[in-house]
Amino acid sequence: MRDLQVIDDFTPGRFGSSNRRLLNTLFFLACAGGLGFAWYAQFYLGLEPCPLCIFQRLALFALGVAFLLAAVHNPDKRGARVYGVLIGLVAAIGAGIAGRHVWLQHLPPEQAPRCGPGLDYLLETLPLSETIREVLTGSGECAKVDWSLLGLSIPEWTLPLFLGLGVLGVFANWRRRG
Repeated sequence: MRDLQVIDDFTPGRFGSSNRRLLNTLFFLACAGGLGFAWYAQFYLGLEPCPLCIFQRLALFALGVAFLLAAVHNPDKRGARVYGVLIGLVAAIGAGIAGRHVWLQHLPPEQAPRCGPGLDYLLETLPLSETIREVLTGSGECAKVDWSLLGLSIPEWTLPLFLGLGVLGVFANWRRRG
């Protein structure tokens, strides 16, 4: 009888705890793939990340950790919902950062903010709260598009990545079954 339950958990359209674990693992791998591409772009293509890019990487890393914890822990229904809320929150923060970056990239050149100091300098000279405020305000290097694929810049790709992973992660962890 136990074998039938395991097969039933993997029936398409049903999200048992095994499927939830599988989905959280796949979504973790999507985050890892996004970070892998970011490092490839930086170290192989020579694209230096701006401060907003670094914040997006941190958000993607945090989202990946949330998915990994959800997959490893594989909690019951209540615990899965807690992970769903955490995943949704982290994805929303990442989407907000990416959305701000996209907005800066679409400003007319005369309205783009002037270039500012790098993130290292900000972290050394300002309190963390001011550093975060300065980075989210944006600077000239954040408005510049250095690379695109199919006409979309990296932030224009990460925005739907955060939105998609957030919606799918919440959905997968809030299902009734499992």
